[in-house]
Amino acid sequence: MSAPTKPITKADIQAKLAEIGGEVDEQVASTRQMAITAGAVVLAVVVAGVFLLGRRRGRRLATIVEIRRV
Repeated sequence: MSAPTKPITKADIQAKLAEIGGEVDEQVASTRQMAITAGAVVLAVVVAGVFLLGRRRGRRLATIVEIRRV
């Protein structure tokens, strides 16, 4: 490693952090939409599963009343 020719200033550090932050922001923005979509799909599957299991249980536990005329 060679020694830097000029001292590192506060502006140099801020510029580098802004550059790194910009790259991270781009990655977060591209990943966020995919995560939201995946979350919505998982939520829909869970809700459908709970609905179907509740429906099945409701049919099993339902009382059947038979009325007969004499």
